Amino acid sequence: MTFLKYATLFFILALCQLSVAQIVPAETAPSDGLDWAKPKEYTIAGIEVECSEYTDKNIIRLLSGISYGDKVQIPGDKISEAIKNLWKQGLFEDVKVYLVKTIGNEAFLKIVVVEKPRLSKFSFRGNVKKNDADEIRGKIRLIREKVVTDYTLGYIKNIVKDFYVNKGFYHTEIKITTEPDKTAKTPHVIVYINVNKGKKVRIKNLNIDGNTVVADWKLRRKMSDSKPFRLYTFWNSGKYLEDNLEKDLPSIIAKYNSKGYRDARISKDTVYFVKKNRVNIDITIDEGHKYYFGDIKWYGNSKYRSGQLDTILNIKKGEIFDQSLLDQKLFMNPNGYDISSLYMDDGYLFFNVTPQEVNVHNDTIDLDIHMYEGKQAIINKITVSGNTKTNDHVIYREIRTRPGQLFRRSDIIRTQRELSQLGYFDPEKLTPVPTPNPADGTVDIEYKVEEKPSDQVELSGGWGGGRVVGTLGLSFNNFSMKNIFKTSSWSPLPTGDGQKFSIRAQTNGIYYQSYNLSFTEPWLGGKKPNSLSVSGFFSMFNSTGAKKYTTDTEGRKVLNPNRSTMKIIGGSVGFGKRLKKPDDFFSVYTEASYNYYELQNYPYFILANGYANDFNAKINITRNSIDAPIFPKNGSNFSLLGQFTPPYSLFNGKDYAHATISEKYKFIEYQKYKFTAEWYTQLTNKKAGEGKEARNLVLRTKIGYGILGMYNKKVGVSPFERYYMGGSGLSGYQNFVAREIIALRGYTDNSLSSSNGDPLCARYTMELRYPISLNPQATIFVLGFAEAGNTWAKYKDFNPFQVKRSAGFGLRVFLPMFGLLGLDYGWGFDNIPGNPGSGNGKGQFHFTLGAQLGEL
Repeated sequence: MTFLKYATLFFILALCQLSVAQIVPAETAPSDGLDWAKPKEYTIAGIEVECSEYTDKNIIRLLSGISYGDKVQIPGDKISEAIKNLWKQGLFEDVKVYLVKTIGNEAFLKIVVVEKPRLSKFSFRGNVKKNDADEIRGKIRLIREKVVTDYTLGYIKNIVKDFYVNKGFYHTEIKITTEPDKTAKTPHVIVYINVNKGKKVRIKNLNIDGNTVVADWKLRRKMSDSKPFRLYTFWNSGKYLEDNLEKDLPSIIAKYNSKGYRDARISKDTVYFVKKNRVNIDITIDEGHKYYFGDIKWYGNSKYRSGQLDTILNIKKGEIFDQSLLDQKLFMNPNGYDISSLYMDDGYLFFNVTPQEVNVHNDTIDLDIHMYEGKQAIINKITVSGNTKTNDHVIYREIRTRPGQLFRRSDIIRTQRELSQLGYFDPEKLTPVPTPNPADGTVDIEYKVEEKPSDQVELSGGWGGGRVVGTLGLSFNNFSMKNIFKTSSWSPLPTGDGQKFSIRAQTNGIYYQSYNLSFTEPWLGGKKPNSLSVSGFFSMFNSTGAKKYTTDTEGRKVLNPNRSTMKIIGGSVGFGKRLKKPDDFFSVYTEASYNYYELQNYPYFILANGYANDFNAKINITRNSIDAPIFPKNGSNFSLLGQFTPPYSLFNGKDYAHATISEKYKFIEYQKYKFTAEWYTQLTNKKAGEGKEARNLVLRTKIGYGILGMYNKKVGVSPFERYYMGGSGLSGYQNFVAREIIALRGYTDNSLSSSNGDPLCARYTMELRYPISLNPQATIFVLGFAEAGNTWAKYKDFNPFQVKRSAGFGLRVFLPMFGLLGLDYGWGFDNIPGNPGSGNGKGQFHFTLGAQLGEL
């Protein structure tokens, strides 16, 4: 009975399927004596299509597989196949084929399809963050009018599910629902993506078994992205991701390999849930035996003797066998002292070296190192691509590789550094691409660059002197002076020649005004890296706000005795030159400048009334090898500066012992020296994944000393160019020409110096930096600092170890349009006599704009 029931059901379903797959006769169509029980062959003379306005009728005909002129049996398999072809597309809710009429042996068909609804819009429901929603939209790429099929809904569900699984939400529930869009004239639906992502799955315990040589905690440290979650390690999320575990496991083996256990392997790794949102990871290690280096022999070397290669390799018989050390000494030593560098810096681009284990006896491994030196490669062509703004000649003049020269890897590395230092290109995407031509022993090199914004606009308001200070500044760091009269080059200003032009104005009304203008040509004449800099400025300080003139009792116009002002007018011309000795990281810069000071009742300097002239010459010798201008990771920067005025008192015959203050400083005389040394050291060596940034800890250390000397004790120390220390170096507005402000975070501004400044200064800084983003559009890094410094009024009191100490943390944000912005919070540890509000463990916020002021 049961069999009969199922057989009957199967027969009914088969009849239904047959009815769907067959042609439907039109009620009103003349059949021309068509007998449906006897199929007859017809020639298709017409195919009419009935569908929505969004569907191409020709596409429907094409998908059906039936064309004009086809000979088909009616009824027959060809018609059934056409219906199936249209159903397979998944685009339609109903498909029918009508026989409209027949004329003789010609048949006229009508295909009627009812499309599935199209997408009107879609939205998220549930606990979906805006950033997550934006990222998911980019992955699913749904567009309006897309046909909503079962496949589409399944695709959306899978994409959203995978998105949250990759974030550690393994129990995410996704439900896709649709609702008809009643506002649309044709069938449209609104798709709702309902998300319940649940709790993130974290690692509870990481259990390691089988290890006797390396402690558990050392191996756990190697699992950089698969660490157990602990509340006291708030920076570690502890989330479990399968991809992270697969990436971290080889780090354990690498640790063993570095200790000579080259056969170490992970025999088993298991992940299991201990709670709904917690997993344990069990790892079992088979350590194997410890091995040592044995005899190392060289084969195929003719350029260098085996003894020379042994010296560079620097691996002795009996040392612990370490494959990573061997690879580093052969191929990729970060210090550049390896076998490959030795050859590639001498043109051997086609060089190849292959270490081969030839004998393993007991715990000792003998190696044969086979070398193919090849021919020295000559550089054929140098090309540049990606520079949409910077002119080619600006890039080519910084390139150290030249056609006709021997290929040298060190020249390519140096070129990358020089192009990065320009500040016009994204250093993370600056890529040299060598293309060897073994047939003729040449190589073509293409430098791929990506432009980044380099111009800066400063439009800000600050607080200084109890008043609001407004600033407007424009800095064009890739300017083109020669195109300034070509209107077609203005977009918005002529650019591309690597020149620097800046203009800046700062004021708070009648109390303070400052204007300056500067221009730098880095390649004067265009053939050598000799720079020319020209600048001019005007500053005016009015501490009382009084007008310049007033009227006396008789109504006459006279100078206002209550006015307290200082005016400064100045300008400079400088010339810079790159040096080749001791090495080509050295440069020298000389400058001649003139500053004119006019003071009236201005009590902030020894010279309160009168005027002063400052003619000085400056020479600055620097060695700068840092690898990037915004976030350096390696390199150093040394600077030795001397600044001198003529020694007027030694030849003008003036009696300075009885001269007034205004007479004594009519022509200022001084000799000023500064020395700074700065180092950047990358402490970690984390490699970047594909499409990601390599974020590593960087240590910055710096020391600086400054001395303001005199020629004549009777004249004394100049009232200008003295050092003022404390704070961030910014307090609204300052006279940056008449004084040198040195920052020391953790203390209030200028609190560590006497009111008139001091002639001696020392400062020490240490910062630990970590990048949050290395994107050139917004470079962000955090830092912790410890620094110390002091100034001294008398030479005999100078003690470079008698300093005021501070520590704290901060944030730096570099925006191309605004430069480097900084916010620090520091604690000053030492007592400041007469200033109870500074130091003594009290904290201070500091805001900085641009690089730290003061060259120390």
